Amino acid sequence: MASTSPLPEAFDFLLEVERFYACLMAGCAAAETGLGGKLLYVGELDASARALLVAANTAGTASLTATADLAAQKQAMRNGVVDFLVTSLDEALRILKNEVRKHETVAVCVALAPDAVEREMQERGVLPDLTRSGLWQPAEEAETLLAWRVTKAPAMWLPYLDALASSCLDEAARRWLRQVPRYLGRLAPGLRVLRCETGCASKFIALVEERVECDEIAVGVEIWCVSQGETVAQSFQPPKR
Repeated sequence: MASTSPLPEAFDFLLEVERFYACLMAGCAAAETGLGGKLLYVGELDASARALLVAANTAGTASLTATADLAAQKQAMRNGVVDFLVTSLDEALRILKNEVRKHETVAVCVALAPDAVEREMQERGVLPDLTRSGLWQPAEEAETLLAWRVTKAPAMWLPYLDALASSCLDEAARRWLRQVPRYLGRLAPGLRVLRCETGCASKFIALVEERVECDEIAVGVEIWCVSQGETVAQSFQPPKR
């Protein structure tokens, strides 16, 4: 085991995404199907909203956000946080109604100030199933936060590591690992974050160490384990040939 680098800059963003995901899935009846058929109103497209939109996409719900900030609009489209940028609530609702009916995931941004959009939503009787202010945080249990990445070829090796982790996770956590890479885009490339029971975290780390040592994993793996406010960093390198 070699020394490893500090937590990546993207960790804080991914952590916020994961926390929002936990809030959303706490009210989900079936983790396997997610929140398909539900509409989430996010409000102003600020930094926190970007994390919530990624979490909502991962959870399977349709989302509506709004901002008059041109820079925020461009950033959200560039990073793949929203799928459609429209100029009116009418346009947004046409897209959202169709995707909600099909239980599909979509994120739509209206290029207007949220106050204007919310007034029109009230006038038209548009009632979202979920709102940012209405999300509640489930009680925290004795859990550990894991982050990991590989030193090269992430497209090949991260799915392998995800499969190792999934072997001891519940369905909500497995859904997280399956879905979230699709929606991170350039926001957190090559990095995974997972909240799980401490025993599962220990099992995952032991499996990684074992597979690296026997050269079944042929790249270096960096893992950060955060528990009770303490961060332990580990790096596993394959045997030198």
